[in-house]
Amino acid sequence: MPAIDDLILFTQVIEHSSFSKVADLNSITKSVVSKRISKLEKELGVQLLYRTTRKLSLTEAGEVLYRRAKTLNQVAQSAFDAIAGYSESMSGHIRISVPTISGELVLAEVISDFCNRHPGLTVDMSMENDFVDLVADNYDLVIRTGYLEDSSLIARHLTNSRWVICASPAYLERNGIPQTPTALARHNCLGYTYQSTGTFDWQFTRDNQVYTHKVSGNFASDNAGALKKAALAGNGIAYLPSCFVYDEFHKNELTEILADHVGKVVGIYAVYPYTRTPSKRIHALIEHIREGYVQMKDMF
Repeated sequence: MPAIDDLILFTQVIEHSSFSKVADLNSITKSVVSKRISKLEKELGVQLLYRTTRKLSLTEAGEVLYRRAKTLNQVAQSAFDAIAGYSESMSGHIRISVPTISGELVLAEVISDFCNRHPGLTVDMSMENDFVDLVADNYDLVIRTGYLEDSSLIARHLTNSRWVICASPAYLERNGIPQTPTALARHNCLGYTYQSTGTFDWQFTRDNQVYTHKVSGNFASDNAGALKKAALAGNGIAYLPSCFVYDEFHKNELTEILADHVGKVVGIYAVYPYTRTPSKRIHALIEHIREGYVQMKDMF
């Protein structure tokens, strides 16, 4: 049976398209890399690579072997990372991307508190609503709201965010209070262009089933803060995260409507790459963030 090290070396040659780069990566000579690949081919009884002076390309057998063997390198690196995490101190730098609303309401305070508890550690927190590429953008951790579709990522559920439909008392006094989702047809609804269902496609429940109902209005934005300001000004009805209008409800500046019909609940997750075992400091930060959400659960 071929050595696991030779299979890993083979995947590295394919990924770097160079014997020289792989030699430098492993602190061996180019000739040693070539000999180990030739040895692998001899043991398997097939040619794996076409070699020319300008490029390397895979044979059909090489393609099959690479598809199966490439995870070996990832698994090995994950194992090494896991061991390294045991001896890692709570120090270093973390790059994290978080949604704007959670960043302003919860995470700025929670994460800065985490930094104060661990003086040797620094965190760079970017606030943005677009889904970032963790690997390409070099983030250590991302907090996401919504549904996780990328199978190459691992998600730790932190909490759920309930959304509410609301308007100012002044708007409702002028226009009346809608009692059913269909009654919204007579109202000016404020659209959120960032939501995945569609700007004016609002989610409701009926018989414990979630469905989408189209509303309409004269103003839309990709910024929840702009929609809240428009609602506070009495210019329409908004569909917003409960945590984002928590204070306005308690001050009676906004009023919740259609509470028995609302069907939008969005999960909040801590996300990191599937092939990268999170370090001790990342694990600790995720747990600290989760506790922060737990302490503010009444807002969500």
